[in-house]
Amino acid sequence: MIGIVDIGVSYGDVVIDNLRRAQTFDRPEDFIRDKIGFTELRRKQPETETSDLCVAAFENLCERTPIDPESVECIVVVTQTPDGHGLPHTSSIVQGKLGLHGAAAFDVSLGCSGYVHGLSILNAFMQANGMRCGLLFTADPYSKVLDSEDVVTELLFGDGATCTLIGTDPLYQLGHCLFENDGTKHQLLSVEKTGRLQMDGRSIFNFSLGTVPRQIKKCLEQNQLTPADVDLFVLHQASRYIVENMAKRLGVPAEKVPFALARIGNTVSSTIPMTLQPRLQEKQRTILISGFGVGLSWGTTVLKRCSA
Repeated sequence: MIGIVDIGVSYGDVVIDNLRRAQTFDRPEDFIRDKIGFTELRRKQPETETSDLCVAAFENLCERTPIDPESVECIVVVTQTPDGHGLPHTSSIVQGKLGLHGAAAFDVSLGCSGYVHGLSILNAFMQANGMRCGLLFTADPYSKVLDSEDVVTELLFGDGATCTLIGTDPLYQLGHCLFENDGTKHQLLSVEKTGRLQMDGRSIFNFSLGTVPRQIKKCLEQNQLTPADVDLFVLHQASRYIVENMAKRLGVPAEKVPFALARIGNTVSSTIPMTLQPRLQEKQRTILISGFGVGLSWGTTVLKRCSA
């Protein structure tokens, strides 16, 4: 039996007052608080690399749960904003910085749905190869690709990373997972030839509210659950407006669907584990997690608490 043992997190060092920043775009305070929801953004220093954020997340994990470096057998980094030009793979750089010699290491190029995909990939990889200890990193510092003059993206995204320990003494195991992708809409959230991110915010909103709830309901059915059976719904923290409207669309009480990163920002593949981390010890029996966005890609699964 393997599953989630613990999660470490790290954030960019720079704190941006999003309310003040919004004034430069002539956006009112209630637009930030009620729609976007991110009153502050955490951004990395220009010299900080994606791998550095991963290293800091691992160090935070070790403060919570000590790890014998020699026990780590595999390392997966979910990122679409890798170190340098993406060669070599960022997981290899992370492995070198942490001195985790001998472990398998590879990257997964996915964004907002990447944590759900990554959990499934790493769980299957470890079980197929008889491994007992693995690390799943998520790190997508979008400050690398943002246009500082683009109001659609500049007020949304923060930088950070997470490190999830997958092992044989887990707090949570994965249930049945569902994954979908619509490549015909890939241009709605993409990096252009200029190297800058562009996003069709209205279309992304419509996709999130029109498509993702159907997968969530199907995932519940395949795990033989109803919404009432789920203690916590951890959704990708795209914006306050999306999270709150997703709860309404699902018919789930707002207190079960936290908007947790108001002072961090949308950290892409890291939003779900960042939201999960402080709640791991609350002993929720059943947690549904769902990530959706760039690709367009979406994935949902259920985390089931292991018996003590």
